[in-house]
Amino acid sequence: MTCLRDLCLMPCPHTEEGSQDYFCLHRHQMLCDLDQVTAMRFILRQPSPVWLHFTIEDLQIFPTGQKSPQKDFPSWLSQLTPPEQPASLHGELPDPEKVSTEVQQMWVLTEVIRARQAAARIGRFDVDGCYDVNLLSYT
Repeated sequence: MTCLRDLCLMPCPHTEEGSQDYFCLHRHQMLCDLDQVTAMRFILRQPSPVWLHFTIEDLQIFPTGQKSPQKDFPSWLSQLTPPEQPASLHGELPDPEKVSTEVQQMWVLTEVIRARQAAARIGRFDVDGCYDVNLLSYT
């Protein structure tokens, strides 16, 4: 018996939008009654040829009437604030000087790597700019 059919979780499966989201399936979404269910089978369809791996992680099932336990999220993420009241994030954010220093170090590393890649020549069988005829494959 199929309880839920063709539920689209990602709005555009060829991009990452929605790929890391959490989803809750509720009783009212099901096409059948879930009382006395002893086993469930999930059939996943590959959302896009771009996604080589796709899985269900952290699956939790709760009995009727029992609410899911609250996750430990930072207060600024779990509590909505009215638009006219800006959120105060100063107590939970990292030191801006430290973040700035780390970003600058990463930028320097990327520049060093970019400079080395331009100078390195890629050629598996390249010897002094020539190829050995025996190493070539004919198709």
